[in-house]
Amino acid sequence: MTSLLRRVRALLTGERELPDDFGGVLGDEERVLATATGAEGPLVATNLGLWVPDESGARRVGWHLLSKVRWQDGLLGLVEAEEWWWVEGAVLLRDRPRRDYRLDAAGKLPDVVHSRVTRSIRSTQHRELPSVGGARFVRRRIPGRDGTVLQVRADAGTDEAALAEYTREVARRLERATETGE
Repeated sequence: MTSLLRRVRALLTGERELPDDFGGVLGDEERVLATATGAEGPLVATNLGLWVPDESGARRVGWHLLSKVRWQDGLLGLVEAEEWWWVEGAVLLRDRPRRDYRLDAAGKLPDVVHSRVTRSIRSTQHRELPSVGGARFVRRRIPGRDGTVLQVRADAGTDEAALAEYTREVARRLERATETGE
């Protein structure tokens, strides 16, 4: 959608307008919820995720891939997860290092980010698995898609191969329970 059409739509719908120096390209079904100006460039929250500045201009991080978010003293701290191993419809995650964004004018962005990340989580629990280690199991909704995905984040020192086998069995049980309506 062209910039002019987006601006007209923003005026008619109350949607936020994109900052002029935004370096990304929104999808056709993507709506701007909040924006903030930062030292590295603008941050833009949409219905599908959070656009952050990067070397290519901007990239979108889906709400389901934000593991931790912290807002304090003008800094938005984000821990983004990367999907590294898909197992039977579940995904094992690894957290990337935290990245801080200094925001000059945060506006509603911190509240929107908190709300969207929280709303993406359907359930969460931590398990200690004998002879494997610990892991956090989180069911999350992926923006723009139906249903949820089971995400598994291993604790430090956990045997990831053994955790993958355990995750495979959990995913199978969840699928059977969904099919039978349990």
